[in-house]
Amino acid sequence: MNATEFWDGHYERRSTDTPKVNARLAEIAGPLAPGAALDLGCGGGGDALWLAAHGWQVTAVDISGAAVRSLRERGEPIEALRVDLAGDFPDGAFDLVSALYFHTPFDLDRARVLRTAASSVKPGGRLVIVDHGSAAPWSWDQDAEYATPLEVAAELALDPADWSIDRADAAERQATGPSGRTATVVDHVLVLRRAGR
Repeated sequence: MNATEFWDGHYERRSTDTPKVNARLAEIAGPLAPGAALDLGCGGGGDALWLAAHGWQVTAVDISGAAVRSLRERGEPIEALRVDLAGDFPDGAFDLVSALYFHTPFDLDRARVLRTAASSVKPGGRLVIVDHGSAAPWSWDQDAEYATPLEVAAELALDPADWSIDRADAAERQATGPSGRTATVVDHVLVLRRAGR
């Protein structure tokens, strides 16, 4: 099974779910003035839909055609694109680029993708990276090792003359799994801001 088949299967099984915004995205983007946003690995589309409802012009991308089709069928003013970020990246410049839970069991040069994402951020804009800091009981990746936000920032090695860290912390939240089971999980939150404006 390749990455496309894996994620298509994942989102086809969840096609009846009601997409919900991630709490971290709402917390971070809520106070910001809307502009152009790019949602990397949009999945079911909860974040993209929330951003659009709050005045953002949203481009949402995912490797899963099933996820992208589902988002398009909602009829919202969102540019939803099937993009394999392992070898491609959407055009444009953005005030906000979000990469939430941008993990995969397949080979992917994640740091390269996130550096490319950073290059698409407009002056004064933000790159938001939220990673798992712990495994929920229903996660497919129970044995993962979780880099801290500062370790992620160091791996990206963005020019400190051009980038500052707005936020780098670990935060707990209550998560609900596919069967309704709940658990306390940890998010690793990194918000990078590009200089300018």
